[in-house]
Amino acid sequence: MSGEDGARPTLALDAWAKINLWLHVIGRRDDGYHLLDSLVVFAGVGDTVEVRHAHALADGEVALTVSGPFARDLPTDGGNLVVRAAQRLASVLVAPPPAAAIHLIKRLPPASGIGGGSADAAATLRALACLWRVSIPEEMLASLALSLGADVPVCLAGFPAFVGGIGESIAPAPPLPAAWLVLANPRVAVPTAEVFRRRDGDFSAPAPFAEPPGDAAALALLLAHRSNDLTLPALAHAPVIGDVLAALARLDGALLARMSGSGATCFALFATAAAARAGARVLAAEKPQWWVADAPVLRG
Repeated sequence: MSGEDGARPTLALDAWAKINLWLHVIGRRDDGYHLLDSLVVFAGVGDTVEVRHAHALADGEVALTVSGPFARDLPTDGGNLVVRAAQRLASVLVAPPPAAAIHLIKRLPPASGIGGGSADAAATLRALACLWRVSIPEEMLASLALSLGADVPVCLAGFPAFVGGIGESIAPAPPLPAAWLVLANPRVAVPTAEVFRRRDGDFSAPAPFAEPPGDAAALALLLAHRSNDLTLPALAHAPVIGDVLAALARLDGALLARMSGSGATCFALFATAAAARAGARVLAAEKPQWWVADAPVLRG
């Protein structure tokens, strides 16, 4: 969507929360990267990336500002994945692009297992390609995305997908039923590298399915036969995750409670929007110090 910032047109894209409905670690490469098997969906809650031309800056420069509930937790220089995404995109162009001002509205907690930074980076790639009016093959964009992080390619794709390899293998999932989520995060950052470092034991097997589940209950049954292999090592780093899972599982109508990604955000799956809204209200009242949101599972 577009709006106006003074006389300068602004392009804004949503950066939806990425949810791992399951996450299996199925191997490890010689270079240390883990091989994954996951069903990724997106929830209808997220950040917003806004871009516009910045005539006061030199060609090729980008400037980032951040607002929103989690703005103070983020850098605005090259330590932010949004800035790195902009610089990476500019580096593959034939000539320096016009300078850009990027504004990030940060609603998702950082380092929380729901791909907030990755979704922001993917939205930045899309938004700047449009602002700069450059046509970049999807294969090149996907390669740029992977160079920024394992979750960025699926966030760039933006549809429910089976994700494999180190994040580069993306296949559309069968159609999913209507379903809703309650997301909860205890406001504890969990470093992904630390969680993988703590992981031990055998590897899991891939578990994609071909037949679409008929409803949210059928989806929950499928998920119950799968898992998030990073839950135990994440619990070792942040035991409060156990409290989050237990609180979500107790909500009326909750079909399944699970951690997303490397944590600490967890989710409960619901069959109706009303049940999810009610569950979110109850949990937010019980745990006002947590970040809590309800959202639909986006199906396309």
